[in-house]
Amino acid sequence: MSDREQFLKQVDKIVASHGLHGSESLCKLLRYVAHHAVEHPGSPLKEYQIATEVFGRPTDFDPQLDSTIRVQAGRLRAKLGEYYASEGADDPIVVELPKGTYVLSFHYREETKNNGNSGLRHKAAEVVVEHPANNWRAAFVVTSALLVMALAALAILLWVHRSGDSALAGEVEPPPSAFQVFWNPFLTGPQDPWIIFSNAAFIGRPETGLRYFDATHDPRGSIFDHYTGVGEVLAVHNLDEVFGSLRRRTRVKRGSLFSLDDAQNNDLIFVGSPSENLTLADMPGSREFVFRRLTSGPRAGDLGIVNIHPQAGEPAVVVASPSASPLTEDYAIVALMPGFNPLRSVMILAGTTTFGTEGAVEFVSRPNSVADLLSRLSASKVGDLKPFEALLRVKVARGVPVETELVAVRRRTP
Repeated sequence: MSDREQFLKQVDKIVASHGLHGSESLCKLLRYVAHHAVEHPGSPLKEYQIATEVFGRPTDFDPQLDSTIRVQAGRLRAKLGEYYASEGADDPIVVELPKGTYVLSFHYREETKNNGNSGLRHKAAEVVVEHPANNWRAAFVVTSALLVMALAALAILLWVHRSGDSALAGEVEPPPSAFQVFWNPFLTGPQDPWIIFSNAAFIGRPETGLRYFDATHDPRGSIFDHYTGVGEVLAVHNLDEVFGSLRRRTRVKRGSLFSLDDAQNNDLIFVGSPSENLTLADMPGSREFVFRRLTSGPRAGDLGIVNIHPQAGEPAVVVASPSASPLTEDYAIVALMPGFNPLRSVMILAGTTTFGTEGAVEFVSRPNSVADLLSRLSASKVGDLKPFEALLRVKVARGVPVETELVAVRRRTP
Protein backbone atom coordinates (compact mmCIF):
# COMPACT_ATOMS: atom_id res chain seq x y z
CA MET A 1 0.00 0.00 0.00
CA SER A 2 1.40 3.40 -0.99
CA ASP A 3 2.04 6.23 1.50
CA ARG A 4 -0.89 8.15 0.02
CA GLU A 5 -3.29 5.25 0.57
CA GLN A 6 -2.05 4.70 4.13
CA PHE A 7 -2.42 8.39 4.97
CA LEU A 8 -5.99 8.60 3.67
CA LYS A 9 -6.86 5.34 5.41
CA GLN A 10 -5.59 6.85 8.67
CA VAL A 11 -7.78 9.93 8.08
CA ASP A 12 -10.81 7.65 7.55
CA LYS A 13 -10.02 5.98 10.88
CA ILE A 14 -9.86 9.33 12.68
CA VAL A 15 -13.14 10.48 11.10
CA ALA A 16 -14.82 7.32 12.41
CA SER A 17 -13.40 7.77 15.91
CA HIS A 18 -15.48 8.57 18.96
CA GLY A 19 -14.07 12.07 19.27
CA LEU A 20 -15.12 13.18 15.77
CA HIS A 21 -18.25 11.06 15.40
CA GLY A 22 -21.18 13.37 14.73
CA SER A 23 -19.05 16.46 14.14
CA GLU A 24 -19.84 16.90 10.46
CA SER A 25 -18.02 20.19 9.99
CA LEU A 26 -14.74 18.97 11.51
CA CYS A 27 -14.87 15.75 9.48
CA LYS A 28 -15.36 17.74 6.27
CA LEU A 29 -12.45 20.01 7.17
CA LEU A 30 -10.14 17.08 8.01
CA ARG A 31 -10.89 15.25 4.76
CA TYR A 32 -10.38 18.42 2.73
CA VAL A 33 -7.01 19.36 4.21
CA ALA A 34 -5.90 15.71 4.04
CA HIS A 35 -6.64 15.40 0.32
CA HIS A 36 -4.94 18.72 -0.31
CA ALA A 37 -1.83 17.56 1.56
CA VAL A 38 -1.49 14.29 -0.40
CA GLU A 39 -2.52 15.69 -3.79
CA HIS A 40 -0.55 18.94 -3.55
CA PRO A 41 2.37 18.29 -1.17
CA GLY A 42 4.09 21.47 -0.05
CA SER A 43 1.38 23.69 -1.50
CA PRO A 44 -0.04 26.30 0.93
CA LEU A 45 -3.73 26.35 1.77
CA LYS A 46 -5.52 29.65 2.26
CA GLU A 47 -8.25 30.45 4.78
CA TYR A 48 -10.40 31.89 1.98
CA GLN A 49 -10.13 28.64 0.02
CA ILE A 50 -11.36 26.57 2.97
CA ALA A 51 -14.16 29.03 3.74
CA THR A 52 -15.60 28.96 0.22
CA GLU A 53 -14.92 25.34 -0.75
CA VAL A 54 -15.60 23.55 2.55
CA PHE A 55 -18.01 25.75 4.49
CA GLY A 56 -19.87 27.34 1.60
CA ARG A 57 -19.00 30.91 2.45
CA PRO A 58 -19.79 33.51 -0.25
CA THR A 59 -17.08 34.83 -2.55
CA ASP A 60 -16.89 38.07 -0.56
CA PHE A 61 -15.76 36.17 2.55
CA ASP A 62 -13.35 38.28 4.59
CA PRO A 63 -11.18 36.34 7.09
CA GLN A 64 -10.49 39.60 8.94
CA LEU A 65 -14.18 39.88 9.83
CA ASP A 66 -15.10 36.21 10.16
CA SER A 67 -12.89 33.92 12.29
CA THR A 68 -14.91 30.76 11.63
CA ILE A 69 -12.10 28.95 9.82
CA ARG A 70 -9.52 29.75 12.49
CA VAL A 71 -11.88 28.52 15.19
CA GLN A 72 -12.68 25.31 13.30
CA ALA A 73 -8.97 24.68 12.67
CA GLY A 74 -8.29 25.16 16.37
CA ARG A 75 -11.04 22.69 17.24
CA LEU A 76 -9.68 20.15 14.74
CA ARG A 77 -6.16 20.59 16.12
CA ALA A 78 -7.47 19.87 19.63
CA LYS A 79 -9.48 16.85 18.46
CA LEU A 80 -6.42 15.35 16.78
CA GLY A 81 -4.49 15.79 20.01
CA GLU A 82 -7.28 14.10 21.98
CA TYR A 83 -7.42 11.23 19.48
CA TYR A 84 -3.71 10.45 19.70
CA ALA A 85 -3.85 10.68 23.49
CA SER A 86 -6.55 8.00 23.61
CA GLU A 87 -7.87 5.88 20.73
CA GLY A 88 -4.92 6.53 18.44
CA ALA A 89 -2.14 6.13 20.98
CA ASP A 90 -0.75 3.08 19.13
CA ASP A 91 -1.51 4.11 15.55
CA PRO A 92 1.57 3.85 13.31
CA ILE A 93 0.75 7.10 11.47
CA VAL A 94 0.40 10.45 13.22
CA VAL A 95 -1.70 13.18 11.58
CA GLU A 96 -1.07 16.75 12.74
CA LEU A 97 -2.28 20.25 11.89
CA PRO A 98 0.62 22.49 12.95
CA LYS A 99 -0.26 25.85 14.45
CA GLY A 100 -0.15 28.77 12.07
CA THR A 101 -0.93 26.69 8.98
CA TYR A 102 -3.79 24.81 7.34
CA VAL A 103 -1.45 22.28 5.71
CA LEU A 104 -1.86 18.84 7.29
CA SER A 105 1.25 16.76 8.02
CA PHE A 106 1.66 12.99 8.25
CA HIS A 107 4.41 11.21 10.18
CA TYR A 108 5.28 7.58 10.73
CA ARG A 109 6.13 6.74 14.29
CA GLU A 110 9.85 5.98 14.82
CA GLU A 111 9.28 2.27 15.33
CA THR A 112 7.48 1.89 11.98
CA LYS A 113 8.71 2.15 8.40
CA ASN A 114 12.28 1.44 9.49
CA ASN A 115 13.32 0.39 6.00
CA GLY A 116 14.47 3.94 5.35
CA ASN A 117 12.32 4.63 2.28
CA SER A 118 10.02 7.20 3.80
CA GLY A 119 10.89 10.83 3.97
CA LEU A 120 8.10 11.39 6.50
CA ARG A 121 9.61 9.39 9.35
CA HIS A 122 10.77 11.41 12.36
CA LYS A 123 14.55 11.78 12.41
CA ALA A 124 16.59 10.83 15.43
CA ALA A 125 18.12 13.79 17.28
CA GLU A 126 21.75 14.50 16.44
CA VAL A 127 24.35 14.86 19.24
CA VAL A 128 27.09 17.46 18.77
CA VAL A 129 30.19 17.29 21.02
CA GLU A 130 31.69 20.74 21.68
CA HIS A 131 35.43 21.34 21.94
CA PRO A 132 36.38 21.97 25.62
CA ALA A 133 37.48 25.49 24.80
CA ASN A 134 33.95 26.30 23.66
CA ASN A 135 32.12 24.80 26.64
CA TRP A 136 31.67 28.19 28.37
CA ARG A 137 29.99 29.54 25.24
CA ALA A 138 27.59 26.59 25.18
CA ALA A 139 26.85 27.02 28.87
CA PHE A 140 26.16 30.73 28.37
CA VAL A 141 23.82 30.04 25.44
CA VAL A 142 21.94 27.32 27.34
CA THR A 143 21.59 29.45 30.46
CA SER A 144 20.33 32.42 28.45
CA ALA A 145 17.82 30.24 26.63
CA LEU A 146 16.53 28.79 29.89
CA LEU A 147 16.20 32.28 31.36
CA VAL A 148 14.21 33.49 28.35
CA MET A 149 11.98 30.41 28.53
CA ALA A 150 11.38 30.92 32.25
CA LEU A 151 10.45 34.59 31.75
CA ALA A 152 8.12 33.64 28.90
CA ALA A 153 6.45 30.97 31.02
CA LEU A 154 6.01 33.44 33.88
CA ALA A 155 4.45 35.98 31.52
CA ILE A 156 2.02 33.34 30.22
CA LEU A 157 1.03 32.29 33.72
CA LEU A 158 0.42 35.91 34.73
CA TRP A 159 -1.71 36.45 31.64
CA VAL A 160 -3.76 33.34 32.38
CA HIS A 161 -4.22 34.42 36.00
CA ARG A 162 -5.32 37.92 35.05
CA SER A 163 -7.75 36.63 32.45
CA GLY A 164 -9.41 34.49 35.12
CA ASP A 165 -9.04 31.35 33.05
CA SER A 166 -7.74 28.31 34.90
CA ALA A 167 -7.22 26.35 31.66
CA LEU A 168 -3.85 26.18 30.01
CA ALA A 169 -3.35 29.06 27.63
CA GLY A 170 -3.35 27.61 24.12
CA GLU A 171 -3.95 29.58 21.00
CA VAL A 172 -6.35 32.44 21.71
CA GLU A 173 -8.65 33.11 18.79
CA PRO A 174 -11.45 35.66 18.57
CA PRO A 175 -14.93 34.14 18.77
CA PRO A 176 -16.83 33.73 15.50
CA SER A 177 -18.76 36.87 14.57
CA ALA A 178 -21.92 34.76 14.19
CA PHE A 179 -21.63 33.73 17.86
CA GLN A 180 -21.20 37.33 18.96
CA VAL A 181 -24.42 38.34 17.19
CA PHE A 182 -26.48 35.28 18.15
CA TRP A 183 -25.46 34.97 21.80
CA ASN A 184 -25.24 38.68 22.59
CA PRO A 185 -28.54 38.70 24.59
CA PHE A 186 -26.83 36.34 27.05
CA LEU A 187 -23.55 38.24 27.30
CA THR A 188 -24.72 41.58 28.63
CA GLY A 189 -26.53 40.66 31.84
CA PRO A 190 -25.17 41.40 35.32
CA GLN A 191 -25.03 37.66 36.06
CA ASP A 192 -23.73 34.71 34.06
CA PRO A 193 -26.64 32.96 32.30
CA TRP A 194 -28.28 29.89 33.78
CA ILE A 195 -28.48 26.66 31.76
CA ILE A 196 -31.56 24.81 33.03
CA PHE A 197 -31.43 21.18 31.91
CA SER A 198 -34.33 18.76 32.09
CA ASN A 199 -34.57 15.96 34.59
CA ALA A 200 -37.93 14.27 34.27
CA ALA A 201 -40.02 13.10 37.22
CA PHE A 202 -39.92 9.31 37.60
CA ILE A 203 -41.60 6.85 39.92
CA GLY A 204 -39.73 3.78 41.16
CA ARG A 205 -36.09 2.97 41.68
CA PRO A 206 -33.29 2.28 39.17
CA GLU A 207 -32.75 -1.23 40.53
CA THR A 208 -36.43 -2.20 40.25
CA GLY A 209 -37.58 -0.13 37.28
CA LEU A 210 -38.65 3.43 36.54
CA ARG A 211 -41.64 5.00 34.81
CA TYR A 212 -42.79 8.56 34.26
CA PHE A 213 -44.65 10.28 37.08
CA ASP A 214 -48.41 10.43 36.50
CA ALA A 215 -49.98 13.34 38.36
CA THR A 216 -53.45 11.77 38.24
CA HIS A 217 -52.66 8.98 40.70
CA ASP A 218 -48.99 9.11 41.80
CA PRO A 219 -48.08 10.87 45.08
CA ARG A 220 -45.60 13.71 44.55
CA GLY A 221 -43.58 12.57 47.54
CA SER A 222 -42.48 9.46 45.64
CA ILE A 223 -40.91 11.29 42.68
CA PHE A 224 -37.40 10.19 41.70
CA ASP A 225 -35.77 13.02 39.68
CA HIS A 226 -32.09 12.13 39.57
CA TYR A 227 -31.77 11.38 35.85
CA THR A 228 -31.47 13.29 32.60
CA GLY A 229 -30.94 12.30 28.97
CA VAL A 230 -27.60 11.79 27.28
CA GLY A 231 -28.50 14.57 24.85
CA GLU A 232 -28.92 17.06 27.68
CA VAL A 233 -25.55 16.12 29.18
CA LEU A 234 -23.73 16.66 25.89
CA ALA A 235 -25.76 19.82 25.30
CA VAL A 236 -24.53 21.41 28.53
CA HIS A 237 -20.95 20.58 27.51
CA ASN A 238 -21.42 22.14 24.05
CA LEU A 239 -22.94 25.32 25.50
CA ASP A 240 -20.09 25.60 27.99
CA GLU A 241 -17.61 25.48 25.10
CA VAL A 242 -19.56 28.13 23.18
CA PHE A 243 -19.59 30.54 26.12
CA GLY A 244 -15.95 29.73 26.83
CA SER A 245 -15.11 30.92 23.31
CA LEU A 246 -17.02 34.11 24.13
CA ARG A 247 -15.00 34.55 27.36
CA ARG A 248 -18.06 34.05 29.54
CA ARG A 249 -19.03 31.51 32.15
CA THR A 250 -22.36 29.75 32.64
CA ARG A 251 -24.19 28.41 35.66
CA VAL A 252 -26.00 25.08 35.50
CA LYS A 253 -29.08 23.91 37.37
CA ARG A 254 -31.38 20.94 36.94
CA GLY A 255 -34.96 21.77 36.15
CA SER A 256 -36.49 20.35 39.32
CA LEU A 257 -34.46 22.83 41.42
CA PHE A 258 -35.32 25.87 39.30
CA SER A 259 -37.59 28.49 40.86
CA LEU A 260 -39.39 31.47 39.39
CA ASP A 261 -37.18 33.69 41.54
CA ASP A 262 -34.32 32.58 39.26
CA ALA A 263 -36.20 34.06 36.30
CA GLN A 264 -36.42 37.62 37.58
CA ASN A 265 -32.87 38.87 37.08
CA ASN A 266 -31.20 36.15 35.05
CA ASP A 267 -30.86 35.15 31.42
CA LEU A 268 -32.02 31.55 31.03
CA ILE A 269 -31.27 28.78 28.53
CA PHE A 270 -33.65 25.83 28.83
CA VAL A 271 -32.36 22.52 27.51
CA GLY A 272 -34.95 19.79 26.94
CA SER A 273 -38.63 19.58 25.94
CA PRO A 274 -41.51 20.65 28.24
CA SER A 275 -42.35 16.97 28.75
CA GLU A 276 -38.97 16.56 30.47
CA ASN A 277 -38.12 20.11 31.57
CA LEU A 278 -41.32 20.66 33.52
CA THR A 279 -40.35 24.17 34.66
CA LEU A 280 -41.03 25.35 31.10
CA ALA A 281 -44.73 25.02 31.87
CA ASP A 282 -44.41 28.06 34.15
CA MET A 283 -42.39 30.14 31.67
CA PRO A 284 -43.38 32.10 28.56
CA GLY A 285 -43.22 29.45 25.87
CA SER A 286 -43.10 29.12 22.11
CA ARG A 287 -46.17 30.33 20.23
CA GLU A 288 -45.51 29.24 16.65
CA PHE A 289 -44.05 25.76 17.20
CA VAL A 290 -45.73 24.18 20.21
CA PHE A 291 -45.08 20.83 21.91
CA ARG A 292 -48.29 18.77 22.23
CA ARG A 293 -49.34 15.19 22.82
CA LEU A 294 -51.21 13.94 19.77
CA THR A 295 -54.80 12.97 20.58
CA SER A 296 -55.77 11.13 17.41
CA GLY A 297 -54.40 9.13 14.52
CA PRO A 298 -51.84 6.32 14.51
CA ARG A 299 -49.41 8.33 16.65
CA ALA A 300 -51.94 9.26 19.35
CA GLY A 301 -50.20 9.74 22.69
CA ASP A 302 -46.83 10.62 21.13
CA LEU A 303 -45.22 14.00 21.67
CA GLY A 304 -45.12 16.14 18.55
CA ILE A 305 -44.51 19.75 17.56
CA VAL A 306 -47.49 21.61 16.10
CA ASN A 307 -46.85 24.29 13.49
CA ILE A 308 -49.55 26.80 14.50
CA HIS A 309 -49.43 28.81 11.26
CA PRO A 310 -47.99 26.50 8.60
CA GLN A 311 -46.84 28.23 5.45
CA ALA A 312 -46.73 26.75 1.96
CA GLY A 313 -44.70 23.55 1.92
CA GLU A 314 -44.42 23.33 5.71
CA PRO A 315 -45.80 20.40 7.74
CA ALA A 316 -48.62 21.13 10.19
CA VAL A 317 -47.36 18.57 12.74
CA VAL A 318 -44.00 16.85 13.06
CA VAL A 319 -43.21 13.74 15.09
CA ALA A 320 -40.06 11.73 15.71
CA SER A 321 -39.60 8.18 14.46
CA PRO A 322 -42.12 5.74 16.04
CA SER A 323 -40.99 4.35 19.37
CA ALA A 324 -41.29 0.78 18.05
CA SER A 325 -38.59 1.40 15.42
CA PRO A 326 -35.00 2.69 15.53
CA LEU A 327 -34.89 6.46 15.97
CA THR A 328 -33.66 7.99 12.71
CA GLU A 329 -35.45 11.35 12.78
CA ASP A 330 -36.49 13.87 15.40
CA TYR A 331 -37.64 17.48 15.47
CA ALA A 332 -36.62 20.34 17.72
CA ILE A 333 -37.14 24.04 18.29
CA VAL A 334 -34.76 26.92 18.92
CA ALA A 335 -36.62 29.90 20.37
CA LEU A 336 -35.45 33.26 21.71
CA MET A 337 -37.93 35.32 23.73
CA PRO A 338 -38.06 37.92 26.50
CA GLY A 339 -38.16 36.66 30.06
CA PHE A 340 -40.49 37.68 32.90
CA ASN A 341 -38.16 40.62 33.27
CA PRO A 342 -38.16 42.22 29.78
CA LEU A 343 -34.50 43.17 30.25
CA ARG A 344 -33.55 39.50 30.40
CA SER A 345 -33.71 36.82 27.70
CA VAL A 346 -34.89 33.22 27.54
CA MET A 347 -33.81 30.62 24.99
CA ILE A 348 -35.42 27.21 24.55
CA LEU A 349 -33.43 24.40 22.93
CA ALA A 350 -35.67 21.36 22.87
CA GLY A 351 -36.37 18.22 20.84
CA THR A 352 -39.17 15.72 21.26
CA THR A 353 -36.47 13.27 22.37
CA THR A 354 -33.10 13.72 24.04
CA PHE A 355 -31.39 13.33 20.64
CA GLY A 356 -33.44 16.12 19.12
CA THR A 357 -32.40 18.32 22.03
CA GLU A 358 -28.76 17.44 21.42
CA GLY A 359 -29.20 18.26 17.73
CA ALA A 360 -30.72 21.67 18.54
CA VAL A 361 -27.82 22.57 20.81
CA GLU A 362 -25.25 21.36 18.26
CA PHE A 363 -26.99 23.57 15.69
CA VAL A 364 -26.52 26.72 17.82
CA SER A 365 -22.96 25.64 18.69
CA ARG A 366 -21.72 25.64 15.08
CA PRO A 367 -20.74 28.98 13.53
CA ASN A 368 -21.89 28.00 10.04
CA SER A 369 -25.40 26.90 11.07
CA VAL A 370 -25.77 29.93 13.36
CA ALA A 371 -24.76 32.16 10.45
CA ASP A 372 -27.41 30.50 8.28
CA LEU A 373 -30.09 31.15 10.90
CA LEU A 374 -28.97 34.76 11.32
CA SER A 375 -29.20 35.21 7.56
CA ARG A 376 -32.80 33.97 7.63
CA LEU A 377 -33.51 36.48 10.40
CA SER A 378 -31.68 39.35 8.64
CA ALA A 379 -29.43 39.82 11.69
CA SER A 380 -25.91 40.74 10.63
CA LYS A 381 -24.53 42.67 13.59
CA VAL A 382 -24.80 42.81 17.37
CA GLY A 383 -28.19 44.19 18.37
CA ASP A 384 -29.99 43.04 15.20
CA LEU A 385 -31.29 39.77 16.62
CA LYS A 386 -34.90 39.93 17.83
CA PRO A 387 -37.09 37.21 19.39
CA PHE A 388 -37.74 34.32 17.01
CA GLU A 389 -38.71 30.67 16.79
CA ALA A 390 -37.16 28.06 14.50
CA LEU A 391 -38.18 24.49 13.73
CA LEU A 392 -35.41 21.96 13.03
CA ARG A 393 -35.32 18.48 11.53
CA VAL A 394 -32.65 16.28 13.14
CA LYS A 395 -31.39 13.13 11.47
CA VAL A 396 -30.14 10.52 13.93
CA ALA A 397 -27.88 7.50 13.38
CA ARG A 398 -27.14 5.01 16.16
CA GLY A 399 -28.23 7.46 18.82
CA VAL A 400 -26.14 10.37 17.47
CA PRO A 401 -27.47 13.49 15.67
CA VAL A 402 -25.65 13.51 12.33
CA GLU A 403 -27.44 16.26 10.42
CA THR A 404 -29.69 19.18 11.34
CA GLU A 405 -31.60 21.43 8.97
CA LEU A 406 -33.94 24.39 9.28
CA VAL A 407 -37.55 23.60 8.44
CA ALA A 408 -39.19 26.92 9.28
CA VAL A 409 -38.33 30.24 10.95
CA ARG A 410 -40.66 32.82 12.50
CA ARG A 411 -39.99 36.24 13.95
CA ARG A 412 -41.98 36.80 17.12
CA THR A 413 -44.14 39.89 17.31
CA PRO A 414 -44.46 41.78 20.61
